[in-house]
Amino acid sequence: MKKYASIIYISLIFAVLYIPIATVILFSFNSENNTAEFMGFSLRWYIELFRSEDAWIALRNTIILAVSSSLLATVIGTAAAEGIYRMRSKLVKTAITSVTNIPMMNPDIVTGMSMMLFFAAIMGIFAIRDYNSIGFLAMLISHTTFCLPYVILSVLPRINELGNSLSEAALDLGCTPIQAFFKVKLPNILPGVISGMVMAFTLSLDDFVISYFVGPTNFQTLPLLIYSMTKKTVKPDMYALSTIIIISVFILLFISNMRSFKKNPEPRKIKKKVGGAR
Repeated sequence: MKKYASIIYISLIFAVLYIPIATVILFSFNSENNTAEFMGFSLRWYIELFRSEDAWIALRNTIILAVSSSLLATVIGTAAAEGIYRMRSKLVKTAITSVTNIPMMNPDIVTGMSMMLFFAAIMGIFAIRDYNSIGFLAMLISHTTFCLPYVILSVLPRINELGNSLSEAALDLGCTPIQAFFKVKLPNILPGVISGMVMAFTLSLDDFVISYFVGPTNFQTLPLLIYSMTKKTVKPDMYALSTIIIISVFILLFISNMRSFKKNPEPRKIKKKVGGAR
């Protein structure tokens, strides 16, 4: 009974997680603009997607913003994690770590409103009349800001686990502090840095609320485009674009897992020989 109960429980979890995704993929191949009934298999919406200039511009803007903000957040977050680790006062280190974690606990709407007010104040101080002139920079700063704590959270445990022994050995062998960091410490904490960068890229790619508050009129991301369609109707070519993104993510995850499997193969079972030694 326990075995069947666990199978049913796991099946329900997978159903809740993946049935909505499967529905999007299914209706991206629907021949008609109908979400209630599948009318027939067709590539019509994929063809319209490749003809839609707005969708590709929004996708390009989203990728540019996500790549730029994730790279900035990774560089700043790695440096911040190293700085936090080197602090001697435990009280100061605990206080700064707590302050760093606050943006992760804040609702996105609070962060978006505060960013909007901040850039409105900047425009007033520097007498900037056209928000579009600083719109992309405002979005880049905002996305970098809310991605930064996740990078620190990913990198700092790696630095704590590594310790100072390797860096001190490199300094004893003649390296400068900068050489010791880039040649010794960074390669050892690289998995944490990459994990933080991927997390920052994903969060920036998916963000809507903060982009809605600070986004200019001349720079529209994909979440903003899809939300603007919900006021009327979401076209099935967005289902096609979502399907392409889902398949791309699945392929990347598959390749990553295969590489990890090749690097860490399962240990072979050694059969014990029965009998005396030769």
